Amino acid sequence: MATKHAPGKTSLKPSGASRSSHKAHDLTPEQKQEIREAFDLFDTDGSGTIDVKELKVAMRALGFEPKKDEIKRMIAEIDRSGSGTIDFNEFLELMTAKMSERDSREEILKAFRLFDDDETGKITFKNLKRVAKELGENLTDEELQEMIDEADRDGDGEINEDEFLRIMKKTNLY
Repeated sequence: MATKHAPGKTSLKPSGASRSSHKAHDLTPEQKQEIREAFDLFDTDGSGTIDVKELKVAMRALGFEPKKDEIKRMIAEIDRSGSGTIDFNEFLELMTAKMSERDSREEILKAFRLFDDDETGKITFKNLKRVAKELGENLTDEELQEMIDEADRDGDGEINEDEFLRIMKKTNLY
């Protein structure tokens, strides 16, 4: 995937990192089976649908801890018919997106660890300069410092995991 470059800016994206799509065929057979089992567990009458109230419980069974407002937003997106129920395909679509988000976070954290080669839990100017050089990016110290300043929310001059996650999501690299 080509990386977009704004004038005067560059993005350091480790090779092998890719944006995940939200398609059910991207799931492993085991993941699909796990989603099916969670759905069936709450489809007690065998109607092929679950009540939206049961969505939170079904998601918890799959290892997610959705917040109330997140559930409301997901329901509004997925229950287009306003029936108050979700069929398996809607549930599969929703859980595929959630699993993709979880995978995306893992990919971002893997990239963070590539930058943080001294394992301090932070990306320093020195770490960033090393990665830029390895990737063949000709960036000035000022440009590298601008990148750190852009991501650094707590003002310590370094980038922690949360700051890295935030900037990677903000720039839509994942």
